Amino acid sequence: MQRNTLPTAKLFQLQRNTLEKRIGDYYDETSDAKTTIKYLVALQIRDELSTEDFSFVLSELVRHIFLKTKTTRALRRYYYLFLDYFTAKEWKHLTSRLFTVKRFVTEKITKLMDLIEEVRPEAFAVP
Repeated sequence: MQRNTLPTAKLFQLQRNTLEKRIGDYYDETSDAKTTIKYLVALQIRDELSTEDFSFVLSELVRHIFLKTKTTRALRRYYYLFLDYFTAKEWKHLTSRLFTVKRFVTEKITKLMDLIEEVRPEAFAVP
């Protein structure tokens, strides 16, 4: 069983350099992208709440996780929080990588069916 090496409280107490080292070491040891991304989201929250600068923490690690590792639900859930880490071209590539065409088409068809039902509720009504 893997031990969580960084308690949540420490994310809001430690200095930037220490956090970068610990999070980087954690990812190197475990390759746990989900937990690493959650740590980085917490640091973005800390950046917004404090006067300390925690912007673009471990930007190379973020780019590696999103562009090189296997697509997971956690990456799809949090990817929009890391928009500033990527160029426009990379962002487009990342979006298409995380959200496959099949999923995209399914979502669009569902939205279309909802719009049709709003306009013509009797179209899908049971007689």
